[in-house]
Amino acid sequence: MSRCGFIVLFRCLRLPRLDKSATIQPMGKFFNIAGPCDPKRHYMLPPQERCPGLHPLIEQGHYFVIQAARQTGKTTLLQDLMRQINGGGLPSFTRMIESVIVKGERREIDDGNRPTVLYCTLESVQGIDDPKEGMPAIVQALAAEIRLSGALKDFPFASRADFTDYTNVLYMELALACRSLSKPLVIFFDEVDCLSNGTLISFLRQLRAGYVNRSRIPFVHSIALVGMRNIRDFKARIRDDFETLGSASPFNIVTKAMTLRNFTKEEIAALYRQHTDASGQAFEPSAIHRVAEQTCGQPWLVNAVARECVEELLKNDLSKTVTIALVDQAIQNIIQRRDTHIDSLLERLKESRVRMVIEPVVTGETAAIQRSSDDYEYVRDLGLIRDDRGTVEPANPIYGEVIARTLASDLQYVLEAPIYPYALARYRKGAGLDLGFLLKDFQQFWRENSAIWWERFDYKKAAPHLVLMAFLQRILNGGGRIIREMAAETRRLDLCVEFGSARYPIELKVRSGDKTENEGREQLLHYMDTLGCSEGWLVIFDRDPACPWEEKIHWKTEKPAEGKTLHLVGC
Repeated sequence: MSRCGFIVLFRCLRLPRLDKSATIQPMGKFFNIAGPCDPKRHYMLPPQERCPGLHPLIEQGHYFVIQAARQTGKTTLLQDLMRQINGGGLPSFTRMIESVIVKGERREIDDGNRPTVLYCTLESVQGIDDPKEGMPAIVQALAAEIRLSGALKDFPFASRADFTDYTNVLYMELALACRSLSKPLVIFFDEVDCLSNGTLISFLRQLRAGYVNRSRIPFVHSIALVGMRNIRDFKARIRDDFETLGSASPFNIVTKAMTLRNFTKEEIAALYRQHTDASGQAFEPSAIHRVAEQTCGQPWLVNAVARECVEELLKNDLSKTVTIALVDQAIQNIIQRRDTHIDSLLERLKESRVRMVIEPVVTGETAAIQRSSDDYEYVRDLGLIRDDRGTVEPANPIYGEVIARTLASDLQYVLEAPIYPYALARYRKGAGLDLGFLLKDFQQFWRENSAIWWERFDYKKAAPHLVLMAFLQRILNGGGRIIREMAAETRRLDLCVEFGSARYPIELKVRSGDKTENEGREQLLHYMDTLGCSEGWLVIFDRDPACPWEEKIHWKTEKPAEGKTLHLVGC
């Protein structure tokens, strides 16, 4: 090809010149499950509606805490509030008058000015216990945010910081910054509970020094300390032998502790309606109800279920409606896949302080949980449990399911091996299950293997419950599902095996005297009435080593009322 011909061809193929005045059209919104939500890219609800009362706290110059479990929207809330204030969306701040010192002279300023809000995550400081290293890292994280965000353009924060004076460096740099600024400064410190030991103490003490001296030395107008835990619980992040906090406790600077609640059913419907309005794809009312029931409004789960339905199961076919059957399948996929959010929570199950709380939830032991303990507060703040009208239970049914599966995962793996060829076909009875045959097989399995598995489980008190659940799960992986109802206060575990259109209620108890059977009968009959079932199974484990297996293993069938059949299964 000649040079001229090449030039002509190039001109025909080249891309059109970009019109600098044109705007790039954004991609469609989607359900977000990774990081904070962006209103331009994601379906989201106004996060401040789930944590009301923040504006007055900031306007009045308070230091406060926002605590909530993992991936409930804390960072989304902070960034949304920061955008709103910095963008002029808070009219009340136009009336704010702040006394500051500018170039060494005190004066009253009112430039219609809102405060400047900075967001700073302390995640990079995690694991740095020594304040000699931790405090410079905090100051540098704040300096990086100032430089990168442009919120305080050309402001030389920490350019000449004396990091050798680590006990005062944060206080000094913030005081000097506020002395030079003509606007009130507000800082949102995210992931504060990443700090521990000496770094945590020094951080809080330096904030306290600025707080108590604000009347004479300019300092940060308002500070939010944000994380999974309340500041009063940060003491658990300090080793007992580290140092005495003394009378001037750094933990007394907080005016109020706020929390970020979960979505309500109506809010879930409103979130999903955003997708319907944008795409035309509807969610059945029953599907929305199932999401609310299974997630209890946990924001990550609410988004994850919707995303699984729309993008993975329906492959973005917007002509199809999201049904309750799709929601159920999406939930099972999420449970089995153990996405990062769920996996990170379940890693906590290995911690002894988590076991102290979760094990009684699985077994239903009332007295074992002390609500005043740091362990209870810790597990609740992690978002693993909730206290529903006096009953401690998993934070939502999905978490309850993955907790049970995780604790029994080793046994589940063994049961999948060829040495235990239990097949669903073995227990089929017409369109349903022969649950009696299945539980008689379990009695033999428990007799042969209980001693082995009792020693293998970290959660030894819950071993009988976990083994039975794993045994049932192995069978039902070929179809059907188990609904688990764990609640510490009941001294029992309720299971409902669903197969096809049939339901099979099972009550699990550990023998604790002669009253166990009578309690179990009453509880099982109540559970059967709740499910609308006429037949139920009460499985009682006897952990007395002196009791021979010939007495432990037994089966008794009763008809306590017209149309009711109870099977007492001894193990």
